[in-house]
Amino acid sequence: MENEQRNIFSETQTETDYPPVDPFRIQVASEIGTLRRLLIHSPDRGLGKVIPSKAQDWLFEDIVHLDMMRRDEYDYYVKLLLYFLDPDTIRGKIASLGPGSDRAFFKPDHAEYFKSDKVIDIQLLLADILQDEGIRTRLIATICGIERAAFRTQQQLSQYEPTELAKIMISGSLPDRTMLFAPLPNFIFTRDIGIVINDHILLNKPAKLARTREALLTQYIFFYHPLFAGYQDKIIEIPDNEYAFLLPDADTNRDVTRSTLEGGDVMMIAKRHLLIGVSERTTLYAAQQVMRIVFSRNLVDTVTVLQIPKKRDYMHIDTIFTQVKRNVWVLLGSLARTGDEAKKRDVIHFFAPKDVSEDLKILQFIKGLEHKPIEIENLEDLLTDISKNDLGATEPVQFIYSGNNEFPFGAREQWTDSCNLLALKDGVVVGYDRNEKTAEAFRKAGFDVVGAEELLERFESGESSPETIENTFIMLPSAELSRARGGSHCMSLPLWREEL
Repeated sequence: MENEQRNIFSETQTETDYPPVDPFRIQVASEIGTLRRLLIHSPDRGLGKVIPSKAQDWLFEDIVHLDMMRRDEYDYYVKLLLYFLDPDTIRGKIASLGPGSDRAFFKPDHAEYFKSDKVIDIQLLLADILQDEGIRTRLIATICGIERAAFRTQQQLSQYEPTELAKIMISGSLPDRTMLFAPLPNFIFTRDIGIVINDHILLNKPAKLARTREALLTQYIFFYHPLFAGYQDKIIEIPDNEYAFLLPDADTNRDVTRSTLEGGDVMMIAKRHLLIGVSERTTLYAAQQVMRIVFSRNLVDTVTVLQIPKKRDYMHIDTIFTQVKRNVWVLLGSLARTGDEAKKRDVIHFFAPKDVSEDLKILQFIKGLEHKPIEIENLEDLLTDISKNDLGATEPVQFIYSGNNEFPFGAREQWTDSCNLLALKDGVVVGYDRNEKTAEAFRKAGFDVVGAEELLERFESGESSPETIENTFIMLPSAELSRARGGSHCMSLPLWREEL
């Protein structure tokens, strides 16, 4: 592929397209404002290298069928995103982009790639920066260092052109399928690499060794790609505890000694309100550091910290709740008060016994009054307050529960990401088709429930459009995607949403 084809932004972004003072807008002030730009990463050949004995080390629960995941599932995700964010690239082409196509439209190294500056694959940005010889040399050396690779491997990698080298750095394997490093199967979950807080970018610090290279690639992209040149003073990196290397490594001390954070635990929920989860992947120390930074930079007035059970079932806060509409949320019923029986169990009361597995604690901090946190009794109270007081909802606040709050479907469907939904705009969300009971709950709440393929056909025929669609739950095919333990929310890093 020629260089001028490889860097799509040199073609699509000119001074005419964007004012010089704001060449590439980054702004997110809610979870539901109309989505205009995001980062994704299509499943790469590394996912096809995950083996059962290493799956959990690489943070996967199962091995996946890569071709099915791409052709029959993730491609629909990309088509939906393009139709909503960059329709000129996709309109009129759906019929020719079925599973039987050569998929050239979805391949960043192909001349027929969709080349959108609204739906951006992070692999493409990596290939762009690798065209710089100095960056390429430093990044190869750094990756080979952390992967303990031989010097000859460095020499070998330096022979590849940028597009192929980007694939190797992400997948860990050469074009002939030789594996040099472990793959990065979690790179499809771009939400975790960072989060946009108003016009700032918070970079992650992964808790698991399997995501170290992922974080390194992300740092290079955000600090060196020209798209982010205007935001260098707005990139936030979380500091380590400067004495952490002297302290014990025991898990019991991790929250006070380590600073780890992933984007699935951070939600820019309203213009002046940030949510941070303390979870299996994000420590209390990191949450405190983020709160200190965002208050000092006057980015928000309120930070709410939610401590959730450190269980693989939950992982991040966006696995137990996400926002659907200004006044509508989807959440896991066992971590909420859903009636008298839930109150009897008292599963989320702030003073619940330590041995209660479904324990959720919520503290809210106001800028200038950090020493006087407010205790919030339950998740539904918090979300209702956000809808009414932060977002100005005038309609009654509604909750849609995972699995329609029926045993055992609530827990089963939460495991396959029933609560992990991406809002394309207020009231229009993307989820997985396998969560049938949750879909039923959406119907009961007055939402249209439609498969991705059917909706795209409606768009193509003119029966409907992204501009006119309202109150809709869009179902992605998900047999393979759900094995990866991440939903549509995880698979997105919004860079720009319109203000509500």
